[in-house]
Amino acid sequence: MNTPTSPEWWRSAVIYQIYPRSFADANGDGIGDLPGITSRLGSLSDLGIDAIWLSPFMTSPQKDAGYDVANYCDVDPLFGTLDDFDRMTAKAHENGIRVIVDLVPNHSSDAHEWFQAALAAGPGSPERAHYMFRDGKGENGELPPNNWQSVFGGPAWTRTTNPDGTAGQWYLHLFDSSQPDFDWTNEDVRTMFRDVLRFWLDRGVDGFRVDVAHGMIKADGLPDYTPPAEGGSMGGTTPLGLEPGIDDFEDIDGGAPYWGQEGVHDIYRDWHQVLEEYEGDRVLCAEAWVEPLANMAKWVRPDEMQQAFNFPYLETPWEASALRAVIEESLEAFSSVGAPSTWVLSNHDVVRHASRLALTAENPQGHGIGPKSPGQPVREIGLQRARAATALMLALPGGAYIYQGEELGLPEVIDLPDDARQDPTWFRTNRERYGRDGCRVPIPWEAGAPAYGFNSTGDAWLPQPADWAPYARDAQVGVEGSTLELYREALRVRREQSLGLGTLEWIDGLGDNVIAFTNGTVTVVANTSTTDVALPASLAGAELILSSGAFDGATLAGDTTVWLRTP
Repeated sequence: MNTPTSPEWWRSAVIYQIYPRSFADANGDGIGDLPGITSRLGSLSDLGIDAIWLSPFMTSPQKDAGYDVANYCDVDPLFGTLDDFDRMTAKAHENGIRVIVDLVPNHSSDAHEWFQAALAAGPGSPERAHYMFRDGKGENGELPPNNWQSVFGGPAWTRTTNPDGTAGQWYLHLFDSSQPDFDWTNEDVRTMFRDVLRFWLDRGVDGFRVDVAHGMIKADGLPDYTPPAEGGSMGGTTPLGLEPGIDDFEDIDGGAPYWGQEGVHDIYRDWHQVLEEYEGDRVLCAEAWVEPLANMAKWVRPDEMQQAFNFPYLETPWEASALRAVIEESLEAFSSVGAPSTWVLSNHDVVRHASRLALTAENPQGHGIGPKSPGQPVREIGLQRARAATALMLALPGGAYIYQGEELGLPEVIDLPDDARQDPTWFRTNRERYGRDGCRVPIPWEAGAPAYGFNSTGDAWLPQPADWAPYARDAQVGVEGSTLELYREALRVRREQSLGLGTLEWIDGLGDNVIAFTNGTVTVVANTSTTDVALPASLAGAELILSSGAFDGATLAGDTTVWLRTP
């Protein structure tokens, strides 16, 4: 643990995202669970990460993979019990690993007791005031209250039915109709979430990743809004996507009346005070889809959150000038409010970067890729670029996020059978968009075991590829040059050299396809082209610390990153 005089741990932490369904399954039912996570924490300690972030595991009907929460203060039986959570947290802390949990405050499940009470209570009741119920427009209220569209497609309003069978009020759901939006102008809602924070903080969690942290507050009067056309410079929510892509960010100033409203910051200032009640450096991390980065930085001002996901970095192509531009912008924006930048390449919502970086077609953020997608990636090229991109990312100052399985070099699973797919996007778009299943397939631990060691029964909620044995952890541990050993060594050096707390200084003059900088005593050079680049005399022959691929000391191969130590 940090001493009181040391920098806060989150300023330089490497945080490992666990998607509980797909990490490890202790009871053999084919779905990962909390005891499974506990059983594999030693491997994560060996990897060298600082914290884990768990995607939702709270009580839920699972209509949106747990992002539809029915009880914020319990564990869904699918994943175990509160006792299982406590044992997992204690074991993580014994291994020096902090625990961050997902929190979904924009909406609940329609199975939440508050929403069921609201339906029963009727218009004008205190129960309905917890959510965004409104009368419809038109002669008989037959039209929705405004023209807002759901992120998941279709109207963002669903009409209720009264007990006598007549049509009733409408309720707002910016996502699925089973996910009604809370009314955050209601003090009961604010009180409830303070209680939720304290419930998990009392159980020892070290922080929260906040889902849709740019939502919650809606503009007064709920005015109509039509997003710019998809692909515009400030597009709205993608009509059918699960999350907006880089072209679909909403600007705080003059953007959508349901994203990035100024009132969200009052909520996070309040939550900041709740976390201050507890010993240790507890954290809030924002999933805030706003642009530019100068606006995103508003979420991490000193009295609000500690981190915000750097989605512009994730979306940046493997191209030197673009990478340098987003790194410079990130460091400037976040440092202006005294916060660290974060860096991330993969997560549970996007195509794994071992495949995404080798696509020859447009980045399919929110769409996924499958057998009929254009620009199919070449697996070997994707892995080479992914290793190089990771080596670049882990040398940057600030915090970093790793998604489970990327340390094994896992590609996106493209050839899932149609009848095995489960992502709602697949069904909501009439099988036009593949969705996120390809990055959520249970990960391999043991090459020769049932389900590659995901469990002992061989069952898996999404089928694992038949050729995944070489990716299994036990097939890579201790193997020189394996992707797992690359991650372990990068994390070891990053920690040893305090790269996360370092200062970046650019090195110019190495060519248009090369990005290079120093961070402390480490010099990082990345060749983002497919053509070899000769290093200058000042670097040729320098001590090699780390290389994402083959390196002869003088010539840097294409799609390769090296860490060097110079006198």
